Amino acid sequence: MGERCCAVVRVLVLQAAWALSGGQVRYSVPEEAKAGTVVGRLAQDLGLEAGEAEARRLRLVAQGRRASVEVSGASGALLVSSRLDREELCGKSAPCALRLEVLVERPLRVFHVQLEVTDINDNAPIFPAARKNLSIAELSLPGSRFPLEGASDADIGANAQLSYTLSPSEHFSLDLQKSSERNLVPDLVLTKSLDRETIPVHRLLLTASDGGRPSLTGTMELLISVLDANDNAPQFNQSVYKVKLPESAEVGTFVARVNATDADEGINGEVTFTATSFIPASGRDVISVNPNTGEIHLTAALDFEEVSIFNFRIEARDKGTPPLSGHCSVELEVLDVNDNAPEVWVTSLSVPVPEDASVGTVVALLSVSDRDSGANGRVRCWVWPASPFGLEATFAGSYSLVLREALDRERVSEYEVEVRAEDGGAPALRGRRGLRVAVSDVNDNAPAFAQAVYTVLARENNAAGAELARLWARDPDEAGNGRVSYSVWEGGVGGGWRPASSYVSVDAESGRLWALQPLDYEELQVLQFEVRAVDAGEPPLCGNATVQLFVLDENDNAPALLPPAGSAPEAGGVAGEAAAAAAAGSVSVSGTLWAWAAWGAPAGQVVAKIRAVDADSGYNAWLRYELWEPRGKGPFRVGLYSGEVSTARALEEADGPRQRLLIVVRDHGEPARSATATLSVSLVEAAEAALAAAAGSSSSSSSRSAAGAEMGAGAASAATNVWLVVAICAVSSLFLLAVVLYGASRWAPRAAVLSGPGPTTLVCASEVGSWSYSQRHSRSLCVADGAGKSDLMVFSPNFPPPPPGPAAKDTQPEPSALLDTVSGTALLASTLSLSLCPFSLIS
Repeated sequence: MGERCCAVVRVLVLQAAWALSGGQVRYSVPEEAKAGTVVGRLAQDLGLEAGEAEARRLRLVAQGRRASVEVSGASGALLVSSRLDREELCGKSAPCALRLEVLVERPLRVFHVQLEVTDINDNAPIFPAARKNLSIAELSLPGSRFPLEGASDADIGANAQLSYTLSPSEHFSLDLQKSSERNLVPDLVLTKSLDRETIPVHRLLLTASDGGRPSLTGTMELLISVLDANDNAPQFNQSVYKVKLPESAEVGTFVARVNATDADEGINGEVTFTATSFIPASGRDVISVNPNTGEIHLTAALDFEEVSIFNFRIEARDKGTPPLSGHCSVELEVLDVNDNAPEVWVTSLSVPVPEDASVGTVVALLSVSDRDSGANGRVRCWVWPASPFGLEATFAGSYSLVLREALDRERVSEYEVEVRAEDGGAPALRGRRGLRVAVSDVNDNAPAFAQAVYTVLARENNAAGAELARLWARDPDEAGNGRVSYSVWEGGVGGGWRPASSYVSVDAESGRLWALQPLDYEELQVLQFEVRAVDAGEPPLCGNATVQLFVLDENDNAPALLPPAGSAPEAGGVAGEAAAAAAAGSVSVSGTLWAWAAWGAPAGQVVAKIRAVDADSGYNAWLRYELWEPRGKGPFRVGLYSGEVSTARALEEADGPRQRLLIVVRDHGEPARSATATLSVSLVEAAEAALAAAAGSSSSSSSRSAAGAEMGAGAASAATNVWLVVAICAVSSLFLLAVVLYGASRWAPRAAVLSGPGPTTLVCASEVGSWSYSQRHSRSLCVADGAGKSDLMVFSPNFPPPPPGPAAKDTQPEPSALLDTVSGTALLASTLSLSLCPFSLIS
């Protein structure tokens, strides 16, 4: 009701003004007036009578835009036809006046009407946006101002006068500044330092109030984001990480994961990890850290024996500017695993060890260690094989290899010793160290020959320098102690009084036995001597061996005829020539031997006996006799092996007074050698033959030369008195010889040893012939108790040996002549009957 009164008053005022201004009508209407509201009585104000407005067709002329008013045709009043919005019609212009043209017909007249639309507080303040996002650095200082965009109010005047308020905040306040248009401009002022980590976003409400009645307000939300500043270093959740891993952990094993947080955001809160400050420095190769996740892995194998604890630091660094970092410590403890076998080291080795080293001698010093710890590092040691060495502990981890038994280099010259060690781990590990202990030689072994006695056979007439045998003595020692030199010991037994070294020599190095000169069986049959082997040790040791050198006979001597006692001087000359021929190895041609045979002697009567000797032995000295002349059926024959010349038939006077026989004596050697003898047999009466035999027997008992001469004279003269004397002497000699032989056989020992330096010539007579055996060494002639034999063995006397020289054999005394007559032989055979057992060589 009040508003209407006001409107009427305003119309009246306008009419009055219109009248004063020359007929221009002015009206005023508030905006937002309802449709139908009478703005003014236009017809009346124009001076029209009632009803005249309709008649004269009072109307508004359009001005290009809608005026939102109209003229009532009936009353002629100016009415509000539609909503009036001053802000729409005039904006911020003040005053807001609408110019209207009103037409009236009859007569046509134009009136100008000015309609002012007055403002009412119908618009609240409006901010440009319902939300305002602000970003403020966390490090902004208190007092910092941040301009805000103010609100706008479509109204004008007091209705558009705005005031601002800010929701309560301890960090922000509002400061209003007047602009040039005298509008207030709000500024946001920082009153307290920001901490993004505490309040990352501040939400405030800015309220704008206009000056209308009632006041209208508008709000805008301020969303203040605190821009992070890199003011927080990364923080680990633990200051120290302790990890335990066995040293057997494989490469790539996960160790631990460190965790660090940064209260900042964005790149200021992005953390990268690095490992630093490794103790020891080798940990850098063992540990790796993932820079993004902080995971720690092994990059190399662990070894407790090298490093048992790794200490290092992990740095967490953000990406801010400047970057901040935090640190933590990691302690990685490596747990021991029995992965190391005991190690045995030789710190000192005293080799070679003398074989006479005493028990307890230290051979080597050893050091034993195990890099593991605890039970894994406790070690026990022993020697394999135990004999002849052992271990003695000196102090922790040190041992001495000592000798437990005596050594013998000849039995074992080198020992392969193994020192074994075993730890206390589970499973236990073993270590070993091989030692080669050489045993040095000591001259504790004398040279020893393979045989105590060497039997060497050598043929006579060997070449000087010929090798007879090879001796070898073994000395198990080595080097100089085992280097053997050989020599002939002069204490040996040789032929005669000549030393063995004059016959043989032994090579000092090889032990080969050489002949210094050709050997002669007739001079030397057996040479026994000793060879000494001496080593080069200090002191030198020696060994001996006996060498028995048997000289084998060669058929190098022809048979030699023995001249009969009582033969003519020329007969002795012939015999000497035969011996010389035999020594020269040629057939000897003898002189004439004499024998007597009685006419009428029956067949088989032995007339004479050809005696010969061969200096060789054995078959080479086994002689056979052959009647060479006369050939055919003669009155005499010769025993093939006995040499006895006997009658082949009864002798007759027709056979003549004398028979000349040519007898060849041959040995059995290869090739055979021979000698010839000429026997002249005189055929006489039986009495003459007996006297000749008696004379021959007596002459054999006297000296050889005188008897031979007398025998030759007696045979030539054939005097009766001589025959009687010869017969008496012969009978006496035979009796004396019988007595001597009987006494010798009665009181002589059963076995006699005949020895002497000279050669012994054995002449054997048997049914199959005769042979001789010469020996310089001793012989044993045994007379057995067995049955007697008809063999007669006569030993020549032992003469002193001849002086050394090539003519030794020629100067030897000739053995006694043995030429028996038939009666003499029969007498001797009937006197003695000897039995011979085999004889042997004695040393």
